[in-house]
Amino acid sequence: MLELRGVTVKYGVAVAIQDISLIAEEGARIALLGANGAGKSTVANAISGLAPLSSGEIRFGDRRIDGLPPHAIVALGVSQIPEGRLVFPKMTVWENLELGATALGSKGDKLELFEQVYELFPRLRERSKQRAGTLSGGEQQMLAVGRALMSRPKVILSDEISMGLAPLVVRTIYDTLVKINEEWGVTLLIVEQDAKLALKVATHCHILESGRIVAGGRSEDMARSEMVRRVYLAEM
Repeated sequence: MLELRGVTVKYGVAVAIQDISLIAEEGARIALLGANGAGKSTVANAISGLAPLSSGEIRFGDRRIDGLPPHAIVALGVSQIPEGRLVFPKMTVWENLELGATALGSKGDKLELFEQVYELFPRLRERSKQRAGTLSGGEQQMLAVGRALMSRPKVILSDEISMGLAPLVVRTIYDTLVKINEEWGVTLLIVEQDAKLALKVATHCHILESGRIVAGGRSEDMARSEMVRRVYLAEM
């Protein structure tokens, strides 16, 4: 279980998120929705150890993880698919994936994970020796997902996967994440601006405005909420 308790993050005097509390049970699919600047990515970065907390705490399983360096949090089983993909463009697909397995000690484990990632994304197998910077945007996003899987995570934080990609590519990647959730038991915390898409993928969602959670519940109930439909699903 991943739990945030009263988490606040400030950048100087600016408050990015304030008093965020939420629980992601093992195997859950939870979406964080909100406009640009609402604080969604800051929540993910706080969990990953990339944004130091001003107050509050973050617990994973039976231990507190806020204050740990990012690599230690990855080693515990929390992996992030960052906004903008952030693959290493001059390294090959294989090398990018291998970096994701840094926390694993066994060569056999790495080879097994390579096969699992390649089964999920056959295109990455075809391009394993190709430099990541020469891939299409969709292929780079597949690589970013695959790299996150190479640490054998228990929780995946995905940050704005749909950004800049064709709808069909986005749907394929989210279908794969749902498969990982259902078959591997990996918890998904989905940061997404496309509310319509996120509500279809996640089972529960929380809405952020100005760094605070203002609403939350089951996705099917949130999709029927007048406020959610008016503000986030106006096109429906």
